[in-house]
This record gives sequence, structure tokens and C-alpha cells, in this order.
Amino acid sequence: MGRTLYIAANGDDNWSGNLPDPLPDRTDGPLATLEKARDLLRETGPHPEGATVFMRGGIYERSACFELDERDSGTPDAPLVYRASPDETPRLLGGRRIGPFTSIENPQILARLPEEARNHVRQCALNELGIADFGRFTSRGFGRPTSPAHLELFFQDRRMEVARWPNDDFARIEAPVALSPEGDEHGGEMGILEAGFLFADQQPTRWQSLDDVWVYGYWGWDWAGSFEQVATYDPDRHLITTRPPHGLYGFRSGQRFYFLNVLEELDRPGEYYLDRGTGKLYFWPPAPLEEGEAIISLLEEPLIRAAAASHISIEGLTLECTRGPGAEIRGGTGIVLAGCTLRNIGNHAVAVDGGTEHGVESCDICDTGDRGISLSGGDRSNLTPANHRAVNNHITRVGAWSRCYQPGVTVEGVGNRVAHNWIHHAPHIAVLLHGNEHQIEFNHIHHVCLETGDAGAFYMGRDWTEQGNIIRHNFFHHTQGVGMGSMAVYLDDCASGAVIYGNIFYECTRAAFVGGGRNNRIDNNIFVDCQPAVQIDGRGLNPSPVWQNMVYSTMKERLDAIDHHSPLYNTRYPHLTELDRYYQAPGGIPPEGNLVVRNICRGGEWLQIHWHADPTQVAVQHNLVDEDPRFVDADSMNFALEEDSPAYELGFKSIPLERIGLYRDEHRSALPATNWRTARHG
Repeated sequence: MGRTLYIAANGDDNWSGNLPDPLPDRTDGPLATLEKARDLLRETGPHPEGATVFMRGGIYERSACFELDERDSGTPDAPLVYRASPDETPRLLGGRRIGPFTSIENPQILARLPEEARNHVRQCALNELGIADFGRFTSRGFGRPTSPAHLELFFQDRRMEVARWPNDDFARIEAPVALSPEGDEHGGEMGILEAGFLFADQQPTRWQSLDDVWVYGYWGWDWAGSFEQVATYDPDRHLITTRPPHGLYGFRSGQRFYFLNVLEELDRPGEYYLDRGTGKLYFWPPAPLEEGEAIISLLEEPLIRAAAASHISIEGLTLECTRGPGAEIRGGTGIVLAGCTLRNIGNHAVAVDGGTEHGVESCDICDTGDRGISLSGGDRSNLTPANHRAVNNHITRVGAWSRCYQPGVTVEGVGNRVAHNWIHHAPHIAVLLHGNEHQIEFNHIHHVCLETGDAGAFYMGRDWTEQGNIIRHNFFHHTQGVGMGSMAVYLDDCASGAVIYGNIFYECTRAAFVGGGRNNRIDNNIFVDCQPAVQIDGRGLNPSPVWQNMVYSTMKERLDAIDHHSPLYNTRYPHLTELDRYYQAPGGIPPEGNLVVRNICRGGEWLQIHWHADPTQVAVQHNLVDEDPRFVDADSMNFALEEDSPAYELGFKSIPLERIGLYRDEHRSALPATNWRTARHG
């Protein structure tokens, strides 16, 4: 087993760390910090038999990132392990517990609160606790860089909500003030951001101050939301303007938005407001305060970062209540985060950037400000895989502060695997892909794209060279969407060379969508009550400027950035060179080489081939449509086939339903309740 050390909340860094508990005379016992354990291992290393640091249960309030580097590396056969003691839960907080909360006596504050809230809202004087760093709101969202969150409040292990209006729904833009002469590039109107927008409701007239009031909206498109700070409000003109820097798109009539960080809108349990001028936090607790812990976030760095380190496992820890990321892994090889809980995170939960064979396994991830997991690694120039993996993770409620393109899992580079994850209840995408030869398989995905439109549960697009990706043996159901709705597997903007094999799609709109791409294979899937099951278009042939610019500028630049004529690319993706002849003349690029074969479609609509796509250029063969496929129990969402299913006569292969989703292992001893029949209700 090698060297063993212990850390405990009641430990002391002057002790040896060789004991799990303090001696009665407190002359020796466990250490107090991760840093001391790390430094002792450095001093006594190397450790040919490995080393294990056991972390006892309890709360560890962190004020700095725990850093690991090449000096802390183990070996493939003898890794260094930081793990929870058996049956205990060590919690690393990027913040601190606060209290007491007292009644509000200031009549001016009480007068600003809604009458129904005055007897329920309590205050905590953060400045009297020595807390002066409140962070700040920033303009986050589409086209904006991610940034640490502001100070947030958590109670009973859940993120509380900054006071907002409306509470659950959205307000609507009445009209932009001034129209852009360019419009929206699709022939529609779009307002100029700097001029502001009109809003007829008189609700803002109730508010005493607009200082640090923000708005979140899908200002021009349902797939591009952002937070913006209110600059001015003119009640006579019903005009709202926002502060620069402004976003990428304009304001459009009827688009959705809401206000937040407004004291006067603290009107229901679970909401809070921080007065940054006085340092007072106002909170309407959703349960008696003595029934939970109130925690605020402070740390803007990652709770854990491994840079150029190798062969280290971090197991069973809870990382939470922080403004920054949960964990970051950069370079190195063989770093594994396993059986951990990452919740109430201001940025992303886990980011893997570079290196090889890193893993995020059997973790529970929820309530993140940005994405859940990102895996980036591999070399696209020579198609060398990184072999990173995100496996057996439960991921939900991501994207609290960056609600678009911050998915459950992002995968980039070459040769990474996203498998056996349960991803659900997210405002936008579940899995976002860039790169080559990734495997997306055995995932259970539902109730995503809840707040957005023209979005996909799985999404990739706009690069001919991102080839060889496999979307296999996943279960997609009850994907949502507003406006233009959503897709289950969305090969957007000419995404090509993908295989969609052996998936189950139930009650999805545009379940398998090919948006102008080439050489995609839709094979051996089950579609039930989808509208439609398969949709293919030819947008690469559209003569309008927006699509011609995409094909001849953006996608041509990305094609030229990779040597697709190299022997390697020619061997792996020979059809890429077919694009050369289309780029020698105007006219666009057709969606050739797509194959739709051996699929089952029951209910809903089967196939749409439209918008410049030529049906004769799509191979549609051996599909079972409008015939009973003989499911075992469709009413219970068991879409296994009976032995006498007519699909088998067409060459259909059984889908291993029993392998889809989470599984038990040494880090996940029990499975959450996943009643697929009731999952439709959210």
C-alpha cells in the first residue's frame, strides 16, 4: 500500500499525519491540510509502492487552490491517491459558513421589500464577519469569456436564487429602439444594441435604484443568451439601455428576458439580495435556518488543480460552494477524478486540458455556473488520440450563469470518450463536440435544451474536417426547446463524416438532423414518436449571403487549416478531397453521401429531405416504417425487440439497452432512481 497519511478537520499540521485521530493528549494525530500532506510526500518520495492520503469527513474551508505538479506524480502501477476515508464525506468549500441571521429593523429596507416578504426575510452582516470581497456580476453568456461568479449563497446544499423579476417566466421586449440596417442576415429585423429596447411593463418604476441591476435575455436568438448590466431606464419612454461591452447580436421584438439583483423583487423563499454598499445579505430561507447551513462562495481559483502531474487519483471528495472551477487538469497523464461530488460551482466543474488518459469517473455533478465537464486533448494534425474519458457521471442543472454552449460535457481534440453518463435538466446542450474520432456512447440524455431553441442534445458543426465521430447506443428522450425547438442529434452547419448508430430516440423533435453535411451514416436506430425521425437539408447550396459566407469563408478557412491532403487524412477520410472541386467554382456544396439504413420508426413522422437537398442523393434503405416493430413494453419505455420482430429480417441488430446509462462500480455503489416512464414529466 505504500505510505499512508491522514487529514482531519480537527488535525494539526505540526503532527505526523500517521494517525487517523488525535491522541488523547493531543501530541500527535492527523494533519490539517492537503498542502501539508502533499509536502510530506514530496519530502519523503519517491514512493515506489504508491501513497494514500485519507481525508476524514468534515468541512474544510479553502482560501486557495490545492496545487499538484510533476513533483507529486505517481506511476502507472503505484499512483498517489487522495481519497475520502471509508464511509466519510470530506467537503472542500470554496467559501465559508455564515451567520447569524437576524430580523431586519431598518424601516427603509423593510419598505423596499414586498409586504409578503417582510416577516420572512433575514439579514446577515457580512462586513461584521470580516468579509469584504463580494465579487461582482459580469456579462456572461454567448460570445463572452467565462469568468468567476459573484458571491453566491447556498443553503441546504442548493444554490439560492438572486432576487429576480419575473420569478419563473420571462418578460418580453416590446421593440428595439433603432433597427440595424443590416438586419439579422436572414432578412429579418434586428435592433441596435447601443440604442436599447422598449419594455411596456411598469414594474421597474417600483425600484428605488438601478445600481447593479442586471438583465438576462435571449436578445436576438433563442440560442444566444447573455447577462447585461442595466445602464438607464426611462419610464416615460419605457426605454431600457444596457452598459457596454455589448454582445454579438441585437435586440428583437418579442424576445425573452428577466431582471435580477433587485431588492424589491425579493418576494419568495430561496431568494436573496446582497447590498454591496453596506455588506448586508438579505435572505428569505426556504426552510428554518437551523435546518441547514448558509454558505457563501469566495474562492475564484479552482479548488484543485493538477498541472503536468501524472498518475494521481482523487476519490470520494466533495468540492462545492466556490466562485471558480471545481477541478482543473492540465497536461500530464493518468489523473483520475473518481467518485467525487461537485456541486454549487461558480464556473465549470471539471476541465481537462491537454495531456493523455485523464478520467472523470463516477462523479455527481450539479448546479454549475458554466459547463459540467470538458475534455480537450489529442493532436488533430496527426490524429493522435488523447484517450481522455468522462464515464459514469450523473450531470444535471449545469449552466446557471452561462446558459448557452456550456453543456453537460464538452469534448474536443482527438480520440476521447463520453460514455454511460446520465445528463438531464439543462438549459442548452448535453454534449458539445469538436474534433475527430470521439466516442459518444451509452449515455442517457433527456430534458435538455429546456430554455433554448435551434439547439441539440448532442451538437457539432461548421467544420468539414471534424470527422470520424461516433454517436452510438445512447438513449435520447423528451428533448425540449422553444421557438425553433431542438434536435436530439444535431449535425449543424455541414457537420460531416459522423456515425449515428444504435441509438434510441423517444419523443424528440428532429431526432437525427443533418444540416447540410456529407457522408453521415444514420444506421440501426429506433425512433418512437419523433417529429420527424430524420431530417436532412442542403443549406450548403443556399445562395443567400449568410450561408455562402459560412461555406466559402468560415468553413473553407477551417478546411485549409488542416492538411486534409496528407496521406493520413487521405487514408482516414478520403471523401474530404471531394470538396476541392466544389471550391473551384461558386454554387455551394451539396449534402452527398448520406446514408439512412436499417432504422425503425414507429409513430410520429419518418423522414424530411428538404431545403435544397436532393432526395435522390440520400441512400434510404431497409428501414422499418409504419409497421409494428414488436417492442417488449413501449408503454414503460422498454424498446427492446421481441424475438419475432420484423426488423431483424432487414438486418437490424439488437441495441444493448441494459448497458445504457449509469452503472455500479467501486465508486458508485447505488444508482439514482431513473424511472424512464415518469421521466417525461421532468
